[in-house]
Amino acid sequence: MTSPDGQLAADVLAGMRDIPDFPEEGVVFKDFTPVLLDVQLRDRIVADTVERRRGQVDVVAGIEARGFILGAMIAHELGVGFVPVRKGGKLPAAVHSQSYTLEYGTATLEIHQDAVSHHERVLVVDDVLATGGTLAATCELIERCGASVAAIELVLEIEALAGRDKLRGYDLHCLTAA
Repeated sequence: MTSPDGQLAADVLAGMRDIPDFPEEGVVFKDFTPVLLDVQLRDRIVADTVERRRGQVDVVAGIEARGFILGAMIAHELGVGFVPVRKGGKLPAAVHSQSYTLEYGTATLEIHQDAVSHHERVLVVDDVLATGGTLAATCELIERCGASVAAIELVLEIEALAGRDKLRGYDLHCLTAA
C-alpha cells in the first residue's frame, strides 16, 4: 500500500537522487540523504507515519543506517522506545543474527536478544524496499525475540525488484514507489 498523500510522495521522489553503479556496477542506488537535508520534507515523512501508527506500537526498530534516522525520530514522536537493527559485529551484548541476500550480495543483521520483550508490537522502519531481504531478516529477528511485527513503514519501494513478495502477511506501507 502506498500513501494517499500524492504531494508528499512527489516531493520525496523529487528529493531523492539516483547514484548509478553503487555499491557495484549495474546497481542504481536510491540515495535518500538529500531528503534528510530538507527539514520540512523530513518532518512531513515522520508526521505521516506517526499519524498512521499512533497507539499501535510499543517500540520502533530502525534498520542500519538510514532507518536509524527516521526510526529514532518516529519513536520520539510516538513516545516509545527505539531499537537499532545493526550489521553483523556492531552490537556489544548477546545477539540474534540473520543472514540474507541483497541485490548485490549477502549480509548479516543482528539485534540484541533482549532488545524487545515478548508480546511487544514493533514498528519496523527503513528508507527503501528493494529485494526485501533486509526487511525479511529484520522481521525474523524481531519474531525470534518473541515480539511481533505490528507494521513496516518505508519511504520508497522499488517495485521492479519485487521485495514485497518476501513480506507477505505483514502490514507494509510505502510512501511512494519507483
